[in-house]
Amino acid sequence: MRRIVLPLLALALTAPAAAQQQAPARFTIAESGEGFDTLDAAVRAVGDRRATIVIAPGTYRECAVQEAGFITFKAAVPGQAIFEKETCEDKAALVLRGRGSVVDGLVFRGYSVNDGNGAGIRIETGDLVVINSMFLDSQEGILGGNPSGQKITIDRSTFSGLGQCDQAPNCSHSIYLANQGEVIVTRSRFERGTGGHYVKLRVPHVQILDSSFDDSQGHNTNYMVDLSEGGVGLIARNIFVQGPNKENGSGLIVIAAEGKTYPSAGLRIEDNEASMAPGAGGDPAFVADLSHQRIDLANNRLTGMRPFEVRR
Repeated sequence: MRRIVLPLLALALTAPAAAQQQAPARFTIAESGEGFDTLDAAVRAVGDRRATIVIAPGTYRECAVQEAGFITFKAAVPGQAIFEKETCEDKAALVLRGRGSVVDGLVFRGYSVNDGNGAGIRIETGDLVVINSMFLDSQEGILGGNPSGQKITIDRSTFSGLGQCDQAPNCSHSIYLANQGEVIVTRSRFERGTGGHYVKLRVPHVQILDSSFDDSQGHNTNYMVDLSEGGVGLIARNIFVQGPNKENGSGLIVIAAEGKTYPSAGLRIEDNEASMAPGAGGDPAFVADLSHQRIDLANNRLTGMRPFEVRR
């Protein structure tokens, strides 16, 4: 029987070509299997449909604007799809103004723009769910404002090294959201703030649950939770640590400091734990209220601070 020997050159050329064909696309529309080299191309291909864009592991200096549709931006491996520095419209890595959006497992880091609001996500229209994501070392984590009844949900996410009050006329914050609907923050971590507030909301309904606010390594920070224009809902089962390097350490949770747009009567703040980091002082109030309405406090475990004060 005669043995057949393939030329070595043919083998050398064939193997890399096969490997190249098998390499997954960086951005894939899950429903159709279409692959794209850029996130922007994938978003434009979705158009006004409902679809999931699966993002391969890697570090990406690119951004996208969602103009329509309902899009889920999902990391193929949570925590290994990293977006950094590049913004669209001088706003954010993801500028969202479609019918709705989900962000699952992504990392955003290093965002800075001239107006001081460089963010991982700018939510402009539609509902938003953020889960298992990280926002690191930027001017802002998530920023959005819309005069409609949006629902924004943030779960199991980390906000670290965010905020500023010295790079632009207005401060920025780890989360800053305004709408006529509801914001829900659950099972998330806030730490190492670099200015502004950790959570600043201008919404009528709020839930902040089962989260941690560790300001022990914060610098020039203000409030942990700022309900700027009032609001009702539930703040419960959170852990707060007040840090020593505050710009304004007079209160941890502050209600209606800028207006009484939304009723606050019946806002419940319960089953939280709050303490002072080594070196922290200033005799803060755990809750400072400027709404002059009934705030329900129960079962909060506090160390080194006053439970409540009413301010003019």
